[in-house]
Formats: sequence, structure tokens, C-alpha cells
Amino acid sequence: MAVETLYRSTRDLETTFVDRKLADAHDQMLELAESLTDVLLKNVVGLTEKQAEDASIFMAKNRAVFAAAFKNNVGALAELTQLDGEAT
Repeated sequence: MAVETLYRSTRDLETTFVDRKLADAHDQMLELAESLTDVLLKNVVGLTEKQAEDASIFMAKNRAVFAAAFKNNVGALAELTQLDGEAT
């Protein structure tokens, strides 16, 4: 019988990983999304909690693209538009 070590985040009990680095990265993404949700809910009037969570997870998953855009590389956001167009 083989033994397999699995990792998971306390923020997402359903998702498991066989690599600790991937589990840590996922946990950090969820932590960022949680903080973003709080900021959005406090500063954007009329935004529902679900909308804030969805936007926050999207932003956290695409952190590198948003970081580049905030560093005066607005063209980086085109990558997200292209991904959106491919998904539909």
C-alpha cells in the first residue's frame, strides 16, 4: 500500500495538493483575495459580498498582471481581455 502526503489550505478545505509549494501559493492567493474583498466592500458602494469575492479572487489569481498594470504597463491588462475572449 502506498502512502501519499496531501496538503490543503484552511481557507479551502476542498482543494488538496501533493506539493506543499502549490498549497502555500494557493493559500497566499486566498489570503490576498480575502483582504481585497474587505477593501472592496468598504470602499465600493452597492457592491454585493458575492461580487466583491468574485472580483477579489479574479484579481488575486491574476496578481502579476495587475501588478504590471499598476507599474504603468496598462497594456498588460490586454492579456486578461484575451483570456476572457477565449473562455466564451
